[in-house]
Amino acid sequence: MRLDMMAWEEVEAYLATRRDAILPVGSTEQHGPIGLIGTDALCATAVAERLAERTGSIVLPPLAYTPAPFNMGFPGTISVSEQTFSTLLSEIFTALSQHGFQRLYVVNGHGANLAPLRAMAEKTALAVQIRSWWDYPQTNALRARLYGAWEGMHATPSEIALTQALHRRIDRAPLDAPELLDAAFRAAHSGDRHGPPDEHRARFPCGRVGSWSELARPEHGQELLALVLDEAEAEFKAFAGLG
Repeated sequence: MRLDMMAWEEVEAYLATRRDAILPVGSTEQHGPIGLIGTDALCATAVAERLAERTGSIVLPPLAYTPAPFNMGFPGTISVSEQTFSTLLSEIFTALSQHGFQRLYVVNGHGANLAPLRAMAEKTALAVQIRSWWDYPQTNALRARLYGAWEGMHATPSEIALTQALHRRIDRAPLDAPELLDAAFRAAHSGDRHGPPDEHRARFPCGRVGSWSELARPEHGQELLALVLDEAEAEFKAFAGLG
């Protein structure tokens, strides 16, 4: 059930028996030459909405405007400050708690969201569980089998495969493999710590960060989504106390 498609009396009736909700969180930023700008939000929303359908939970409207300052060198990216994002999270959490929600399951699609999400989860009365859609164990293993080291860090073939399966595939002349990232770079830049936008674009002029996006296939996206949903359903039911 989508909150924005419900009437208030329906929400009140839901809260008489359930106290859980699902929140998809993504970004609005470049994802390389064949990646949709809304990739992170589109992926998180697809998982969250289907998870809500499976479990009878309420899914909130997605948060798509989040911190992505390193990608502001690419047209189409819309980044908000971490402070703005944190304030918005705080007020959303407070509103949910005020209405009687007790458990919030966050489906995340953007690495830079994790630190603010975790910080705000520590401050709210809600029980909050945060899971990036790619980080379920079996899903992560499938990503590794499909793409290996070419999964990279940004404009990943797995997320692009998901949007190809769900939305559209951009046809253009394929690019060669990007620079393969070493372990030191990955560790230094985890959580989307990619530095100033001009330096970031100079280092990665096509927008791919170690990710060979062109390996993505719609059928990969379908396989990934099916596996994500199975893992998400099991985890969410345990979190929400559902039989």
